Amino acid sequence: MADRDLLRYAVEVLERLGLRYLVTGSVATIFFGEPRFTVDIDIVVDLPAERIRDFCAAFPPEEFYLSEEAVRRAVRNRSQFNIIHPASGLKIDVMIPAGTLFDHSRFARVRRVRPGPDFEAIFASPEDVIVKKLEYYREGGSQKHLRDIGGVLRISGEKIDYAYIQECAERLGWGEIWRAILEGMEAERTESPEQGTPPSSPPRA
Repeated sequence: MADRDLLRYAVEVLERLGLRYLVTGSVATIFFGEPRFTVDIDIVVDLPAERIRDFCAAFPPEEFYLSEEAVRRAVRNRSQFNIIHPASGLKIDVMIPAGTLFDHSRFARVRRVRPGPDFEAIFASPEDVIVKKLEYYREGGSQKHLRDIGGVLRISGEKIDYAYIQECAERLGWGEIWRAILEGMEAERTESPEQGTPPSSPPRA
């Protein structure tokens, strides 16, 4: 099973069960930005406790590893759990929304897109993908998150609501990081108009 096949399978399960979801993380970053290797699929799923058994039954044990106990714990704690496809080594990280203002906002801004030739899926908007990448960078400082943000800005920049990202970044305390990324992108366009380079490393706020 390829990663795209696993994504299609998961999306078909979620839509058949009528569960609210959005695809985020690396898969969304690649869709809206530049290609890179990934083996994980990140999906935010609003999973009510009474639907847990139906959800788990959709991933049969002969094909998937999924702990119902872990699912129930994640739903109770508003955290996350994994679905593993051992034959391919692929993994789905399922995140239960915490009900924050940002969660409400990104569910309201989702995009229905076509990540493969034979199916559609609901993705987080490119703006919300960037906001999460800002959060991950702020927490861990990994340069890959800056590269991912830069890729989305290069590919989808003309369609992005910069004011929305600015508002979120300022509210969450990441405004300095976002401004530094924009300055780095502007410097990139000025110095290398035909050959992109990664955005400059912003300061740790």
